[in-house]
Amino acid sequence: MASRRTQTLEPESQEQAYLQIGEVAERTGVTQRTLRFYEERGLLKPPSRLDGGFRLYSEDDVRRVEQIKRLQSLLGFTLAEIKEMVEADEVKMQIRASYRKDAAISERRAKLLRAQEVTAGQMTVIEQKLAALQDMKANLAEKLGHYDSWLESLAEQERAQRA
Repeated sequence: MASRRTQTLEPESQEQAYLQIGEVAERTGVTQRTLRFYEERGLLKPPSRLDGGFRLYSEDDVRRVEQIKRLQSLLGFTLAEIKEMVEADEVKMQIRASYRKDAAISERRAKLLRAQEVTAGQMTVIEQKLAALQDMKANLAEKLGHYDSWLESLAEQERAQRA
């Protein structure tokens, strides 16, 4: 099982405000059960916890839940595809955060190649989705063509009956 980020937090000493699971669920429009499911599936990192075991989520966690929802609703991504996409974004953020212009050229090249590789992986996932949507669109267009021919055939039969 994944390791837990357990810590005792004192609100006045915190630099970043944390939210409890109910607050995150309300803000994002998902259930608490869904948040736990995302955590179990590795879509969300295990949240920080209070000594009593209460989950505490950051604004980054809220943004990640919103990204998961957006990928599901707009693009029809599976949870596995969403995990791949958000993990790739995290890798790129880590690369960006550690990239230094004064580092050796070989180090900078390696980071850029890794960012390029991760982004290409994201493109592949999207291209697969687009291809599936294009296939679906072509299938529906073919059906519309059949319906048009059948309707034309019925119209010809009607004209023949009236004559």
